[in-house]
Amino acid sequence: MAKTKSTGSSALGRDSIAKRLGVKIFAGQKVKPGMIIIRQKGTKFLPGKNVGLGKDYTIFALKQGIVKFNPKKKKRFDNSKRLVRIVNVV
Repeated sequence: MAKTKSTGSSALGRDSIAKRLGVKIFAGQKVKPGMIIIRQKGTKFLPGKNVGLGKDYTIFALKQGIVKFNPKKKKRFDNSKRLVRIVNVV
C-alpha cells in the first residue's frame, strides 16, 4: 500500500518564466515614438536624447529616428569612473 497519494509528477522541477530582457532594437535601426529599445533590470544603459526611461528601467523612443549607442565615462560619487552606454535617437 502506498504511503502517499499518487499526484502525478514530482513536486520539484518548477522554473520561473523568462523575462525577455535585452536590446530589442540595435544601432542603426529606425524607431517610431513609443517603441521599446531596451528591456533591462537597473541602468546598464542610460537614456540620452529623444529617449525615455520607464519605471522598470525600460528604454523607449520619444521621437522618430535612428538608434545610436555612445560610450561615455561617468564619474561616481566616490570619484571612481564607470563606462556607461548612452542610447540616443537621432
